[in-house]
Amino acid sequence: MDGDGRDGATGSGGEGGAREGVVRGPVGSGEGGQVDAALLDALFAQAPIGLYLLDHDLRVIRYNGAARGVRGMPGNDIVGHRPADFAPGFDRGELEALARHALQDGGYVREHLVRGRMPADPRHEMVGAISFFRILSDTGSPYLVAAVEDVTEQQTALDRLDILHSAHRSLGASLDAIGSAQELTDVAVPRFADSATVDLLDDPLRGLPLRTGPIDPGAPLRRAAYRSVHGAGPAGPSPGPVPHGALSTYGAPTPYSQALEDGRPRLIRGLGGEEQWLASDPERGRRLTGLGVHSMIVAPLVVHDAVLGVLALYRHRRPEPFDQDDLELAVELASRGAMSIDKARSYARERSIATTLQRQLLPREPVELSAVQSAHVYLPGVVGPGGDWYDVVPLSAARVGLAIGSVTGTGIEAAAVMGQVRTALRTLAVQDLAPDELLVRLDDAARVLTDEQRGSLPAGADSLPDGLASCLYLVYDPIGRTCTAASAGHPGPVVVGPDGVPVPFPVEPGLPLGCGDGCYETRVAELPVGSVLALYTNGLMSGPPRRTGAGEGTGAERGGLDEVLPVGPGEGRRAVLQRVLARAGEEDLAQLCDQAVYALLPERQREDAVLLLVRTLGLPDDKVAVWTLPEDPAVVRTARRLAEHQLAAWGLTELEFATDLIVSELVTNAIRYGKSPIRLRLINDRGLICEVSDSSDSTPHLRRAKSTDEGGRGLFIIGQLAQRWGTRFARHGKTIWAQQELPEGEGERQEQEGEGELPG
Repeated sequence: MDGDGRDGATGSGGEGGAREGVVRGPVGSGEGGQVDAALLDALFAQAPIGLYLLDHDLRVIRYNGAARGVRGMPGNDIVGHRPADFAPGFDRGELEALARHALQDGGYVREHLVRGRMPADPRHEMVGAISFFRILSDTGSPYLVAAVEDVTEQQTALDRLDILHSAHRSLGASLDAIGSAQELTDVAVPRFADSATVDLLDDPLRGLPLRTGPIDPGAPLRRAAYRSVHGAGPAGPSPGPVPHGALSTYGAPTPYSQALEDGRPRLIRGLGGEEQWLASDPERGRRLTGLGVHSMIVAPLVVHDAVLGVLALYRHRRPEPFDQDDLELAVELASRGAMSIDKARSYARERSIATTLQRQLLPREPVELSAVQSAHVYLPGVVGPGGDWYDVVPLSAARVGLAIGSVTGTGIEAAAVMGQVRTALRTLAVQDLAPDELLVRLDDAARVLTDEQRGSLPAGADSLPDGLASCLYLVYDPIGRTCTAASAGHPGPVVVGPDGVPVPFPVEPGLPLGCGDGCYETRVAELPVGSVLALYTNGLMSGPPRRTGAGEGTGAERGGLDEVLPVGPGEGRRAVLQRVLARAGEEDLAQLCDQAVYALLPERQREDAVLLLVRTLGLPDDKVAVWTLPEDPAVVRTARRLAEHQLAAWGLTELEFATDLIVSELVTNAIRYGKSPIRLRLINDRGLICEVSDSSDSTPHLRRAKSTDEGGRGLFIIGQLAQRWGTRFARHGKTIWAQQELPEGEGERQEQEGEGELPG
């Protein structure tokens, strides 16, 4: 059916082939008719392409016998037959539809590509560029001329280029080594091979560095991808002896082991089942022969002189064996696939490093405090760890600071910035700053950090007014049962009472840190003992909504927590979190964290997600003693006696001497430099805390007195006797406090009993 560009006689097979099937109607009569007939014979004999003349029934009445597709076929099998009769390997419906259109409407079909196989050469697919046009005889009878040019080689080259173009578009779309391997097999099958597998060395997949040089044939490889014209894949049944994701080794010597050792591809043109190397890997050999594989290519996946694995291509359905041009295409595909897999591997390694760094910069274990119980969950996003963080900071007077925030960007840079922001917050928190004042100073630190590291900050972090980070900071007082909060661009907490009823705690977010606004509003709420606060980052609320499967009822029908979530990320998801926390009195906080994740994140989220759950406790009244003292130097002795009696009641007489000195110095300083009213408070928590408050705003400073000085040693003495000490400012006045360690036996007893109280 196709011409090969060579001259040939018209017709074939039988006598008078040159005159066989001559059309008498279209040619003229007399001398002119003889010239027309001679020209027609010359046209069919010398045409560089295949020519076919068809009648109104689309039957061949003359053809170019030099056409490669019909060469060697008897003329009687062609003349008088439709093309579909002697070329069954082509699409009959497509050919006849095009021919009818040209014959009936007079339309011109130009270089329409058709693919198929001719009986004379069924092992090779042929591509023809076919053109149809109508001619009329002297009597007005219509005839159809079909001109067919063999463009198999040109189209094969274009097909290879198109495969490479598809590889360029597709490979690298997934930042996952397994996904990149599957993309490689998807490009190869079915356009180039009938089946394809990718086996990758296990070490690079686990983040270990690449090794150059030959690979031991006994090294384990993981089946990363499989694709076949039969449709089996990683989600389907096992396609062979190696299940998807399983480890295996190649037998040696085989084309696979040879490619691993020297990094060169192997082309096996014909596989008959008798090859000696099949015995070296009998299980894989039986699979190949059982599928009918007759040709294969094994190409190593090499990048930077290091072998990542092996790409194997097989043909078992199409009869053409792989050739040298196919080998070059396979090598190019393997090269591009290796680059894509290595990119994904490098990303995975960087993500692993960033995740490890971030986990190291976050608190290790929940802090054991008498003010709160806490539990948390941190989930890195699929696009890489970001800058989400949280903190639980012990403060003076048995209080606790709770913080959560998120740094703009992802990756190692975001994790590093997160560590700096968290360190700055903890440094400010231990100075007993109010939440709004702490955020103002943290905003100043964020602006300095942005200016200093503008070139190395994560993407988007230096584009104000988006800011460097968001932060929510709360301070809970277990004595007054109050919680004070302020926010810098972060959503407020979700709070439920001990009875499971939501507690309103509206916290108005200010601008994010780094914007330089310096104005944050404070909110105060009284929380019953046993209330649960949920602090979260946006990643927990930004996942896709949970959908119920076909035939499943809603969560409400089942009485569970799996109800369909609202699509919006706002209050709807907070309501779901509230419903989860409504069971806070029945379950452990760690279990509640998991329940919240199950309800809000049915799929892996793109962003980081952090959830911090905190259950409030209360310090029993008998653990706190408070006295208001007159502004009289003589009251110092009275203050010591009050402290001694209280220590005796608590069984802490071992701390009497040090406590007397601390009380004396603090009360004396308050009387001498402060203003009334003066208040002495002792708190028996995980340490013995002694506080003296007055109405003065003057700040005490620790200094080393000279040997000739008569005073100035009070705070120095306190610093030597106490474990920690500091100053806490309020709206009116200040408090100087000092904390001592409890005796060893008393501390263990209090840890066993637990100081915090829950409603019983």
